[in-house]
Amino acid sequence: MKTLHVALAERSYPIYIGQDLLSQPELIQQHLKNKEVLIVTNETIAPLYLNKMLNLLPGYQCESVVLPDGEQFKTLDVLNRVFDKLLQARFSRQVTLIALGGGVIGDMTGFAAACYQRGVPFIQVPTTLLSQVDSSVGGKTAVNHALGKNMIGAFYQPQCVIADTNTLNTLDDRQLASGLAEVIKYGLINDRAFFEWLEQNMAALKARNPQALAYAIERSCQDKAEIVAMDETEQGVRALLNLGHTFGHAIETGMGYGNWLHGEAIAVGMLMAADLSARMGWISAQDVSRIRAIFAAADLPVNGPEGMTSEQYMALMSVDKKVQAGVIRLILLKDIGRAVISDDYSIDKLQETLRLGESSTLAR
Repeated sequence: MKTLHVALAERSYPIYIGQDLLSQPELIQQHLKNKEVLIVTNETIAPLYLNKMLNLLPGYQCESVVLPDGEQFKTLDVLNRVFDKLLQARFSRQVTLIALGGGVIGDMTGFAAACYQRGVPFIQVPTTLLSQVDSSVGGKTAVNHALGKNMIGAFYQPQCVIADTNTLNTLDDRQLASGLAEVIKYGLINDRAFFEWLEQNMAALKARNPQALAYAIERSCQDKAEIVAMDETEQGVRALLNLGHTFGHAIETGMGYGNWLHGEAIAVGMLMAADLSARMGWISAQDVSRIRAIFAAADLPVNGPEGMTSEQYMALMSVDKKVQAGVIRLILLKDIGRAVISDDYSIDKLQETLRLGESSTLAR
């Protein structure tokens, strides 16, 4: 087992990464405030891991709530099921919520924990690659709105993150690829050596080689933890973690939540960011081709969805947390391994990139 730390003063917490962590009761029990526990999971994960989690907690007043699975259910209405269970069980402010599942469950459970009685502890137990390398780390919690993704939420840190890599064995190939998009992101924004390692080891990751996956998860979490420690509430450098997300969230919203997986959408979003960066003269066409190749090797889409217009992209991108004074700030690339936050780009060149996305010929 590897243990990393997110350094946030009194809100600091460990990230445990390894095999068979869901067979070690002491790992989770040390982070429980008292005997009140609510496990939040979904219909896909519950048959696989809910009993395993319950077996770690003998003697605890433990309840569970099973939510429908999918990004389209990441809503305030579905979130109310968590509050219903908490209130029906008469749980106090000392209850600990456990998020057992992927990024949707992690985001919703964290937001519920931030809201219930104005804040109760929660623990992240991510079961997808995307959640293990990204959404479970850093304290971003939220639900979606029909007009924008993750626009209703809070920064709220967990007590710990327990990433059992064995759970990736039950992940389907499409979900694995979705997680690889976030892994590649870390190489692009500030870790060129990791990007080069990923180019050489993508086949091993797709084959679920345990050593390769464990290294990729550890390196990704370390890269993210360092940025979060510098900027917990995204006032500056943390925004770099959103490379491709302004474009990608527009795709997720425009195509209907759940039709494109998050990693699929941000893979195309990162290619759009790379395309615009090249149009600005900041990176070369060869760099864009190299970025496109690694996404293709990860079995991720490299073209925008058919049916989305450049006008639709712009309308959806304008409803983004990084918009300031009506200007869309984008995360762009000065090099592979060097991302920047910028509003110093040409609107005309942005429109050219969006038209490529519209015609589904991005980065060819």
